[in-house]
Amino acid sequence: MATLQSPVRVAFDYTRSTGPVVGRFFAGLRDGVVVAGRTSDGAIVVPPPEFDPVTLEPTTDFVEVADVGTVTSWTWVPEPVEGQPLDRPFAFALVTLDGATAPLLHALDVASPDEVSTGMRVRIRWAAERTGAITDIACFEPAPESEPAEVTLAPAGAVDPVTGIVVPVELDYVYAASESESAFFRGLAEGKLIGQRCPSCGKVYIPPRNACPSDGSPTQEEIELSETGTVTTFCIVNVPFLGQKIAPPYVSAYILLDGADIALLHLILDIPAEEVRMGMRVKAVWKPREEWGTSVENISHFAPTDEPDADFDTYQHHL
Repeated sequence: MATLQSPVRVAFDYTRSTGPVVGRFFAGLRDGVVVAGRTSDGAIVVPPPEFDPVTLEPTTDFVEVADVGTVTSWTWVPEPVEGQPLDRPFAFALVTLDGATAPLLHALDVASPDEVSTGMRVRIRWAAERTGAITDIACFEPAPESEPAEVTLAPAGAVDPVTGIVVPVELDYVYAASESESAFFRGLAEGKLIGQRCPSCGKVYIPPRNACPSDGSPTQEEIELSETGTVTTFCIVNVPFLGQKIAPPYVSAYILLDGADIALLHLILDIPAEEVRMGMRVKAVWKPREEWGTSVENISHFAPTDEPDADFDTYQHHL
């Protein structure tokens, strides 16, 4: 039987402070100018470095450079992915702006690789709405051929610096489940909790593993486990975060299912968070069948049963 695969996206918004140097650069982009930093050896660098690479002192000398420049190197992107600057084939290019001595990396909007070459002249295409981020430069675009102009570097004027930015971070990949994991996920689609037993030590693992982590023996015997278990350890989530589906406080706990030798991580609901405790007996609460897929999310959460708490001795080796 074929193993299961599923696309996975890990995403969050990363908020960072910019500091006085990067904040000055972003403020310039917001105002439609490119701010560079002059280092102690005379280099004009875009974006400006936070510290001088020679003296290690903070960068304090800022100048404005042109928004036209020359391509010094490039690579073609035939199939853009979500989140890249353009949604059609384009080039990533290193562009040395007139007045600068170091190149800036950004997208170059051309229709084919035949339209881009080292040495070509390009200019910044500014975003229609600018907020103080690198995306204020929508991309570069071809400019009329010309020799780099003589640029008189203008001191960067006083600005209202950008102090922080929010950067979306995303990772997309395809998760390929092992044979054992696929059996577990298919079991969930049938309303079953499937583990596997090690033939050597007899331990039962859920989700199952292809081999026992204790002795390396293949784990091929499938075991249908109970929907009830014991809370071994837990944490109370009090801090809200982006994308949170449950309002805090709530409990995330390790649950040792009856007959298993490893605890399963899931939510504990239907009880005040402060009343959850080690040893508490709980039972799986399944979502309506029409909402099931091949996912552990088929189980909405675990809820308390009416059973007495388990003795510590029954789960002390599973903490």
